[in-house]
Amino acid sequence: MIRTRMILGERVIEVEMETVKLAQIVRKWFPDMLPFLDQKELNSMIILRDGLTILEPEDAMEIIQHSICEHQNSAFLH
Repeated sequence: MIRTRMILGERVIEVEMETVKLAQIVRKWFPDMLPFLDQKELNSMIILRDGLTILEPEDAMEIIQHSICEHQNSAFLH
């Protein structure tokens, strides 16, 4: 976990960030989706602002969907 400071206007806030692979998120909330994701998607590095422990299932699904879209978009560019 990385702790960093962010300046928002006149306020300084401390934020903890954690870097995880998408596979960790999928295994924790939606393990039934594992066979449908390829290795490149599962190995994607995701930065979570407040860490994996407080990530909600709805947010996890949004991250998974976004990651799939990103990999599909890069496939069209090649």
